[in-house]
Amino acid sequence: YGNFIDDLRLYVRGGTGGMGYPRLGGEGGRGGDVWFIARERTTLKSIKDRYPQKRFVAGAGANSSVKALKGKKGEDCEVHVPPGISVLCDDGKQIGELNAAGERFLAARGGLGGSLATNFMPCKGQRRIVHLDLKLIADVGLVGFPNAGKSSLLSKISHAKPEIANYAFTTIQPELGKIMYADYKQISVADLPGLIEGAHANKGMGHKFLKHVERTKQLLLVVDISGFQLSVKTQFRTAFETILLLTKELELYKEELLTKPAVLAINKMDLPCAKDNLNELMKQLQNPQDFLLQEEMIPENTLEFKDLIPISTYTGEGIEELKACIRKSIDEEAERENEEYRKKKLLLLQTSE
Repeated sequence: YGNFIDDLRLYVRGGTGGMGYPRLGGEGGRGGDVWFIARERTTLKSIKDRYPQKRFVAGAGANSSVKALKGKKGEDCEVHVPPGISVLCDDGKQIGELNAAGERFLAARGGLGGSLATNFMPCKGQRRIVHLDLKLIADVGLVGFPNAGKSSLLSKISHAKPEIANYAFTTIQPELGKIMYADYKQISVADLPGLIEGAHANKGMGHKFLKHVERTKQLLLVVDISGFQLSVKTQFRTAFETILLLTKELELYKEELLTKPAVLAINKMDLPCAKDNLNELMKQLQNPQDFLLQEEMIPENTLEFKDLIPISTYTGEGIEELKACIRKSIDEEAERENEEYRKKKLLLLQTSE
């Protein structure tokens, strides 16, 4: 993954409470809390570089004294994290998530100060080890086997400048780009590391790739019309088989991924026999049952494509149509969500009356 970090292990501890004052019944101050706060332009790498120890401890509460019977609360420790973070316990259980800038999560609570209830002895703060797990948040996630042309497509439709080369694994870390429209609308697109067969079982970059797909609103499958072969040792796959295998990988990792709206981009239409291959693919997609080969390749459920668009990142064919199609799909989805939200609100109003 190069310099890109999407998982970080931290030690967090709330502050210890202050001592009570038994003779006058004074209460010690509460220990400070450790908070995670989502903030734009923050990365897990910047946290690791800035705090190499990866320890975050809040301040202790002040002791009760004759001057101040109620001790002052300890200072909170605030850690800025990027949006799109899941907070996990050391055993892998999710305890919270931060999806938008400004959201806060209490990572470790401070201990109570000494009081009558605790025999004026202070309590220690909560301590634990947590994992920050980053899943990119993007409107559209590019899904495809290596060398399908995802990076070229991202550079064509957005201002991103991913590394592009004619060998299989060019993308080794997620790239984010934004499609800009004439009316200033922006749609973010994530190009994720190339998926390979067996990714659901964590082969290649398996889970590192697939967990980022979870956080995208829509999928854009990019398929090479001339088929795909990872290396001399692996089997050659036609465009139709590639679509089936991609669907199967997503399904085996998490079935819900197949419920996301999806668009299919058939790339490399500038190649000599692309037109014939496309006609063949259309036939296969219309009657998939006539062309199915091995049993283990067949997904239980199929991805419903909203559109199928032949493109060429080399000549620029179909790129504008694809951008318009992505926009339409995103707008329709937003409208549907708004409609559901309005219905819920209406229902709440009716029931409250």
